Amino acid sequence: MILNEYKSELIISTIVLASIIIIKLLVTFTVTKIAIKNGINDARIRLIRRYITVTLILIALIIEAFIFGTELEQLALFFSSIFTVLGIALFAVWSILSNITSGVIMFFNFPYKVGDKIKIHDSDFPEKGIIEDIRAFQLILRLENGDLVTYPNNLILQKPVTLVEKDAIVEMTNDIDDEGDAI
Repeated sequence: MILNEYKSELIISTIVLASIIIIKLLVTFTVTKIAIKNGINDARIRLIRRYITVTLILIALIIEAFIFGTELEQLALFFSSIFTVLGIALFAVWSILSNITSGVIMFFNFPYKVGDKIKIHDSDFPEKGIIEDIRAFQLILRLENGDLVTYPNNLILQKPVTLVEKDAIVEMTNDIDDEGDAI
């Protein structure tokens, strides 16, 4: 009885679900292909895939709400309430959101990769080191004196950065092997 009542909605929902799955596969395939072409590590690829999945799930939920008869005013009221609560709650952690957004931007448009030696032209604390990892919130930099520095993603996009040496981590390990001091 319920199936007959919502037959058209269930058919449309199945089509939407299949479409979302196909879109997810196409987008993740494209992102993976771009990432492999640019030499981006697997952890960053998985992170971007998660962002894509969450975004598509939210889009699917909104579409499903319209399919099952939710009015635009009801949906607008619901989302305005949610965004009000989230806005108040996330105001204190806006820098985290900024770093996540910067991490996504760096995934697609960052000219340096893990192993490159860079110089960050910060007027207060200029840093020169080798990129050890690029994560969702920060870039991990190994300085020349051996110190490990985490640099927030949003700042790395705001400061001028110079490539000192490409693939410096390979040369650093070769230097260690040549000295014979490595264990």
